[in-house]
Amino acid sequence: MASYFISYDLRNEGDYQPITDELEKFNAIRVLESCWRFKRYSTDAKALEKYFSNFINSGDGLIVSQIAEINGLTQFASQGLLG
Repeated sequence: MASYFISYDLRNEGDYQPITDELEKFNAIRVLESCWRFKRYSTDAKALEKYFSNFINSGDGLIVSQIAEINGLTQFASQGLLG
């Protein structure tokens, strides 16, 4: 199972509810206002980017990145957030 971050920037007064609802279905954890963390099997960042692009408008920003794991430990740092 891999861990991912997804971050988005909905421009022109976009509606955050569709992507928020979908991320909640993924059991994602909101770590910042528009940044979430979740785990997923059998996929990659590109496939997830394509999938989540269905929940935003053209012209919005979206980035999905896989979090590295070394010796079974997720490699990221945060301050004041649950990891």
